[in-house]
Amino acid sequence: MDQGLNDVVESGPELLADGFGFTEGPLWHPDGHWEFVDIRKNTIHGLRPGGKTETVRENSDGSNGMTFDLRGNVIVCEGDNRRITRREANGYYTTIADQIGGKKIHRPNDVICRSDGSLYFSDLGGRLAPEDRELEYNGVHRIAPDGSVSNATSDTEFPNGLAFSPDESILYVAITRLDDTCIQEKERGEICRHQFIRAFDVAADGSLSNNRVFADMFSKEDGVPDGMKVDVEGRIYCTGSEGCWVFDSSGNHLGIIRLPEIPANCAWGGPDNKTMFFTARTSVFTMRMTTAGTPIHRA
Repeated sequence: MDQGLNDVVESGPELLADGFGFTEGPLWHPDGHWEFVDIRKNTIHGLRPGGKTETVRENSDGSNGMTFDLRGNVIVCEGDNRRITRREANGYYTTIADQIGGKKIHRPNDVICRSDGSLYFSDLGGRLAPEDRELEYNGVHRIAPDGSVSNATSDTEFPNGLAFSPDESILYVAITRLDDTCIQEKERGEICRHQFIRAFDVAADGSLSNNRVFADMFSKEDGVPDGMKVDVEGRIYCTGSEGCWVFDSSGNHLGIIRLPEIPANCAWGGPDNKTMFFTARTSVFTMRMTTAGTPIHRA
């Protein structure tokens, strides 16, 4: 563990389960269990502490990022169906967003809920053939409390993980890359300088402004800026090259949390919200932190 994280991390990683294809979309349920997706096996799993994994959903339509809405319904990014869905009490999935201005969205990746009930999700077309892309941009979109869907910003290159500051005045957006040349750079062992976190000011009406680079995550190592969470003191935890990068609220890099596998996403949970759950390639881990994470809002 990097020395700059001595006041952040309480204990080392604990392996909870392994043998998966590629884990993502972690989520803590208030009743005491984790949920996460296996992208390559197209499955959503549930896992209770000390228990075995259970299948929550087979043929999950390319599910990726997940969160809760204010009513406690699970909200899912379905990449293959190119839509955002809400899981109903009966287990069915209702589409809540699949178009903007009559055009099909790309492949939603991550989603978060604001305290006013609006949902923000990242949407990128990197895994779509050019002829299948109806929108001319990658971006972050907003589902307003009334259900209307609009683009919040298109100035995001390849947007991935999303997180709010504790007071919701800032939206952080993890930028995975600029384009395919970044993939080629890393394959050649070169540093990619298009890996960073953007920040946007969030107005009371949910609109975004003052786009700026909050912190860079330049690296030639395996991994890219991906899933992201924030603790109650404003520190940002963003999975990326070599592990999970931690920044203070001013953008100063405190260090990298290193796990046995490169993590793609993370989530707060546990009774005191100080346990961080990592989805890391073929495995899932937890680590205890000294500071609680920002909670997911409830009505």
